[in-house]
Amino acid sequence: MQQLTSKGQWIVNDLSQRHGFSVDAVTHMLIAVMNGNGSMAQFNHPEFAGSGQWMQGGMIMLGDMFNNNLKSRVDALCYEIAGILGNEPGLLQSGSFQSQTQSGGGQQSQANGVSMGESSLFVPDPKAHWWPRDLGSPNATGVQNNVRYAYFSGARRLAVETNGEVWVYDTLDHQIGGFSQQQGVGGSIVFTSQYGTVNLASLPVVSRNGQAVQPHPATPSPSPSPSLNASPAPVNTSPAQTTGSGMDMDIFAAIERLGDLKAKGILTDEEFHAKKAELLSRL
Repeated sequence: MQQLTSKGQWIVNDLSQRHGFSVDAVTHMLIAVMNGNGSMAQFNHPEFAGSGQWMQGGMIMLGDMFNNNLKSRVDALCYEIAGILGNEPGLLQSGSFQSQTQSGGGQQSQANGVSMGESSLFVPDPKAHWWPRDLGSPNATGVQNNVRYAYFSGARRLAVETNGEVWVYDTLDHQIGGFSQQQGVGGSIVFTSQYGTVNLASLPVVSRNGQAVQPHPATPSPSPSPSLNASPAPVNTSPAQTTGSGMDMDIFAAIERLGDLKAKGILTDEEFHAKKAELLSRL
């Protein structure tokens, strides 16, 4: 259970006295309403007749379904808690990542999360702030499988934690709205923006575990289009636009980016060597 600050404890004690529930019951409901983003709560506590559900607007279900007096008291408590949470910046959802359907035979998974800023009601959990402190509070966070995301639209940064390492990317002009992992094709990570579906590897890496990463030679930002599928190693193979050493440099740069993906665990050794051989065959 999350630990309350002195202000949080004072609020819980006040609610307990005025609504006639124990401090433990009120704390349980406070967290339940917070998890419901201030508009609903799923709870399970003896003082609320066991398991039940509350939704803003008057809908409430209790185990003791005919106890209208208890329903009225629980509704009043939840309604007041929702108002308190609404005045706490950072506690309620300000954004979320929605995953897309997986390709290549992979299963569909979903990454939902809420932006949790500093609150005066709860003691900050050091493990909750896994991204670099200088990025501030994210607009949205998400978790999918063993990968965590934190998006900072104002700073144009995206933090990703995978395999115990924290990578920070420059999001350029992308307005990110969702993530998915292509589990059927080596675990590649893609995101959606106003340009469509884009591979995470197309973003410049800013830092790794707090250490600055030297940028690769800049590549042009993608132009808006209905759908953009950015591969880990974009190579222009049109004879009309690439010749000689220009195409060779593109291929070597693509192989270098593939090596980065393999180091991150996004590509397997087999996939790396297969793609590398394919690119080298074009020389």
